[in-house]
Amino acid sequence: MNAAADLSILMLITKATLVVQLVMALLVVISLASWTAIFSKGFAIRRTRNETLAFEKTFWSGAELNQLYQQATSGRHPTGALERIFESGMTEFIKLRGRGDAGATLDGARRAMRAAYQREMDALETRLAFLASAGSVSPYIGLFGTVWGIMHAFTGLASLEQATLASVAPGIAEALVATAIGLFASIPAVVAYNRFAHEIDRLSNRFETFIEEFSNILQRQR
Repeated sequence: MNAAADLSILMLITKATLVVQLVMALLVVISLASWTAIFSKGFAIRRTRNETLAFEKTFWSGAELNQLYQQATSGRHPTGALERIFESGMTEFIKLRGRGDAGATLDGARRAMRAAYQREMDALETRLAFLASAGSVSPYIGLFGTVWGIMHAFTGLASLEQATLASVAPGIAEALVATAIGLFASIPAVVAYNRFAHEIDRLSNRFETFIEEFSNILQRQR
């Protein structure tokens, strides 16, 4: 009964060496930051996807371009990423139209949409690098804590006349907790990164397709 109590997770953490405890604390901080990034990025991507679908439905319903542009620039409602891309292209098209060179007008509108597209992609990809780093580095940080703890456990055996499993097991168990916490921090970050990267790639394809289709529409508007 006492042996089981001594090997409880809380007891192992409190009895671990200072270095191992610092490693565990760092991994807990990384895990909390990862979950914060996962929830915030998940909500942001879901909102962007819903706004994109809503604007595509409105755009292809046959609404007038000028009416859509007035709605986008009125500030009466929050605009989504695709609507901001549309607004950038339409603003540049209106500014350059009538200056004589139809090709330059279309190229200017396309460049404006590309610049807006890049800004939107940069915003969508924020925190992805952190999730990738947390997912790849956390297991190694936990492994460092494990190696350090095992080294400390075996060093302590040198002072014992007779080494038994009961004397070495607590030290090894303390060290392995660091690896477990590292995996706990890593796995959600890796899964979330892959999921978000896939969703962002799909949104990117939708944005690029819209830019090309809207450019064709503008070409007929000259």
